[in-house]
Amino acid sequence: MTTQDALARSDINFQLHSYTNAEQHRVQGPCIMERGEGIYVFDTSGKRYIEGMSGLWSVALGFSEPRLAEAARRQMECLPFYHTFSHKTNVPSIRLAEKLIGLTEGRMAQAFFTNSGSEANDTIVKMVWYYNNALGRTKKKKIIARHSGYHGVTVAAASLTGLPYLHKDFDLPLPQIRHVRCPHWYHQAQPGESQSAFADRLAAELEAMIVDEGPETVAAFIGEPIMGAGGVIVPPETYWPKMQAVCRKYDVLVIADEVITGFGRTGHMFASKPFGIEPDFMTLSKQITSSYQPLAAVLINERVASVIAHHSGELGTFGHGYTASGHPVATAVALENIAIIEERKLVDNAARVGAILQSKLRALADHPLVGEVRGMGLIAAVELVSNKDTRASFEPAGSVGAKVVKQAQDNGLILRGIKDSVAICPPLIISEAQVDDLVGCLKQSIDAVARTL
Repeated sequence: MTTQDALARSDINFQLHSYTNAEQHRVQGPCIMERGEGIYVFDTSGKRYIEGMSGLWSVALGFSEPRLAEAARRQMECLPFYHTFSHKTNVPSIRLAEKLIGLTEGRMAQAFFTNSGSEANDTIVKMVWYYNNALGRTKKKKIIARHSGYHGVTVAAASLTGLPYLHKDFDLPLPQIRHVRCPHWYHQAQPGESQSAFADRLAAELEAMIVDEGPETVAAFIGEPIMGAGGVIVPPETYWPKMQAVCRKYDVLVIADEVITGFGRTGHMFASKPFGIEPDFMTLSKQITSSYQPLAAVLINERVASVIAHHSGELGTFGHGYTASGHPVATAVALENIAIIEERKLVDNAARVGAILQSKLRALADHPLVGEVRGMGLIAAVELVSNKDTRASFEPAGSVGAKVVKQAQDNGLILRGIKDSVAICPPLIISEAQVDDLVGCLKQSIDAVARTL
């Protein structure tokens, strides 16, 4: 038995995988990655792949950036761990909090650090409840999310997520969570309905839900500026201002989940800005460290921060936190990661090269299997349909998307299938020539699958 075979057998025997059919995995086995370089990863056989998903939407700087490794080494030698409980802190966490608030141009006031986006969104749920209890609004606890939205996998975050497979047989969602329509005009619009009229209808549906539930019971509305794991859904231009106006009318807090879109992914440092979102909370993770270290941040505005601070004084403490909140190694890596994004102008690169990616992907729109191409900057999706005129999906859902993703991997390109949409989210460092390679491989893979249908 080769070393590669032994590793695969150990993986099958001893490791339970995320988002994987565990029974099928015992037959199929793993693809074992051994090293990475730039936008590429290499498996244990030496095969090279374009990492067209930045790992999990997250490796902004690509793989094996030496400055991030050095930042971690320096901090490990200086102060490898400290916490933020009971008035303690550390230098990198202080500097990162200040940096993040500065990047919001004054819209947000304070940062609270967690280890993951899921923990961050769980933290926000608790903060929303704490905030309303502090104001004596003990019934104002319901949070409205969206079908197909993605906010994590912990108990509260998975409840916010609007994907059925995160709920089924986990006894979720929690009873305080509601969901409204996904803003996917391509599939959800009525015949002849413009994008602006569609946004009007969704805002009216949100208002109707708030009124029906009772405004005194609805505390917050959460959404991603662009929906990521739900299929890279880009909302109509007027959607967010209209949804936000409804929230303000009924004193409902606005939560912008920027776990995927933050730190340049859309060609803007944060996607809230181009979509006109003025959040009370922001969730940040993934590209905050290029996923070289586990880290996430909750940003809160002054309105929320002042109430939380006052209430903690009344109670004697803010009774929430994690052992690794503000971890010095993770926050040191985040500071270096953000410095590199700024120095190398990678937000501008995402805008410039992202426009090329979007253009080349939209050239696939004439393909007989392609129904819609959507995205912004360096995040996109190509949706495959069985009938372009009716926009009908394949049956069973996801079958053709999975074939394209497998064919692409065989061809040396890692993508992600979301039902029959193929998601693309390469590192921010990708070049124009590498975009050509990525799109060329994707087209080749779609063509190969089309020939088998």
